[in-house]
Amino acid sequence: MNQNHICAGFGARLVILGFGCIGRGVLPLLLRHIAIRPGQIRIVTDRDTHRDVADRHGVALRVQALTRENYRGILAEELEPGDFLLNLSINVGSVDLIAWYQRNGVSYLDACIEPWAGGYTDAALTPSQRSNYGLREAALALREPAGRSAPTAVITHGVNPGLVSHFVKQALLDVAAATQSGEAAPRDRAGWAGLAYRLGVKTIHVAERDTQVSAARKQVGEFVNTWSVEGFAGEGCQPAELGWGTHERHWPADAHRHGYGSDAAIYLGRPGAATRVRSWTPLEGPYHGFLITHGEAISVADFLTVRAAGGSVAYRPTVHYAYHPSDDAVLSLHELAGKHWTLQSRRRELGAADITSGMDELGVLLCGHARNAYWYGSRLSIAAARDLSPLNNATSLQTVAGVLAGVVWAMRHPEAGIVEPDDMDFREVLDVAMPYLGEMAGVFSDWTPLEGRGALFAEDVDEADPWQFKNIRV
Repeated sequence: MNQNHICAGFGARLVILGFGCIGRGVLPLLLRHIAIRPGQIRIVTDRDTHRDVADRHGVALRVQALTRENYRGILAEELEPGDFLLNLSINVGSVDLIAWYQRNGVSYLDACIEPWAGGYTDAALTPSQRSNYGLREAALALREPAGRSAPTAVITHGVNPGLVSHFVKQALLDVAAATQSGEAAPRDRAGWAGLAYRLGVKTIHVAERDTQVSAARKQVGEFVNTWSVEGFAGEGCQPAELGWGTHERHWPADAHRHGYGSDAAIYLGRPGAATRVRSWTPLEGPYHGFLITHGEAISVADFLTVRAAGGSVAYRPTVHYAYHPSDDAVLSLHELAGKHWTLQSRRRELGAADITSGMDELGVLLCGHARNAYWYGSRLSIAAARDLSPLNNATSLQTVAGVLAGVVWAMRHPEAGIVEPDDMDFREVLDVAMPYLGEMAGVFSDWTPLEGRGALFAEDVDEADPWQFKNIRV
């Protein structure tokens, strides 16, 4: 796909809920790649800070925050059957919006399943209730019975969660080709899970290193980030979550099962922003990242589960995020933790014009197969991001690419019901997204989390299997 290709047509109304960095970044690409007029689009946001962007594109903007009490009325005023709700907000309960879309015949996409304001840090809720596992289970419980059509709702489709699920499928095919397994592209969920099983993939990291920097460095009492400060701090305060693989033989002392649903994942009794893991990307090499909870850790682990005849789990990989954000964001997290997870009063989101250099290297690292480890993903510099879409930095454009591709897929498949990224045709999605992802790279590596261990101090590691989570956790 080229950067002027019309990917889908849409004749009804499209409401963008939220106008943060992703909403602002995706608006011009929707107008570029979808046959839709500016007058068909409406923005609903709780802030009036970026009205100039909406005005520049001829799109109407309504300033009003959605709450538990008013969301039904506001959505009913803005949307009718056949319309599209693009939810890019924070602090708005996604599960309630998904239930509303079903009752009202509206298509839907979000980039993350969000709770209502305060839900991430509500001490009255159990850690399981504050988890992405719990939010996902609540959303999937709204699926229509098999065989009954419903308007499409694509949930959790940005870059991660979102495009990384499609990266996993391409990476599995690349590993299969490199190991001469002769595997063709699977046609269904069971086929993909069987392929991962036969290849011997033990763990999958969403391995990301953001090196973008601004001339104005972080100040004391300030949280700086290359995307939503509130969004990052919120998910960082959720419990660390990971899909739990069948190869694991060391149960973490602070680990808990949820006791309901798919049982594909566990959570640790500590925030993700206080939990570090070892990982690797081609340009960064080995690094320590934060095990921030993300929906893909659960959905990919669930999707790649192989069950025996009696229903027991025969195979599942361990899946989790390993995020090294920008250096100023790392300092911001360190300060946040020291203040007992009370968010700094001053917050700065780095836009494309603020960043002087750097890139976002974001991909999936498949480990444990015959070639040891394989990273596949996007390497997008700030310079390339500005050239491709001037309103975006590298981090936001990778997410915007996933949102755009998900919206196009939903418009092409209008009666698919509730779907996750793993349920979609990866080639169709990546065809739309790739022009905005910079360099796509696939690199094999000999790295393991045992590299260099024990040189200075004795460490308790499992040398028999490098890919035990015990070895990966810092």
